[in-house]
Amino acid sequence: MFTKCLKLTKKSAVIFLIILGIVLAAAVILCSNPRSLFSSSELLNVSSLDGREKYLKAYGWEIDPDSEESRTVLLPRDFEGALADYGEMQTEQGYDFVSYAGLECKQYTYIVTNYDSCTSTVYATLYVKSSRVIGGDIHSAAIDGFMHGIR
Repeated sequence: MFTKCLKLTKKSAVIFLIILGIVLAAAVILCSNPRSLFSSSELLNVSSLDGREKYLKAYGWEIDPDSEESRTVLLPRDFEGALADYGEMQTEQGYDFVSYAGLECKQYTYIVTNYDSCTSTVYATLYVKSSRVIGGDIHSAAIDGFMHGIR
C-alpha cells in the first residue's frame, strides 16, 4: 500500500490563503451587484434597435419601436446646474455618464407604451457610446412633466 503525505509549509499556506482571498473577493464583487458587468441587460448589443428594445424591456419599459428618433450629441465638458443634477441621476442609476463629458454619443428616444399613470406622452431616452448604454431616462412631454431614471 502506497500513501503520500502532503506537507503544508508556511509558504504554501500563505499562497493558498492569498489565492482563496482573491477568489472570494472576486465572487463577492461580481455577485453582490445585480447590475454587475455580467448582468443580462448589460450584455445586450444596444447598437441595434432590437438590442435597445430588449435593454429597456429588461427594466420593465415597453416602447414603440416605430417612434425611434436618433441623433449624435456632444455631451458637455462641464456638468453644472441642471446638467449636474442629470449627471447625478445617471450616477445613482449606476451609469458612468459624467466620465464621457466632452465626447460624442448616440441619443435614442422612444415613446413608452406602458406608463399607466400619465396622461401625456412619456419618452425613454438612451445614451449609447460604443455599443454600451452610458445613461438614460424616462420623462414626460408635459410642461409640468417629470423625469426619472430607467432603472
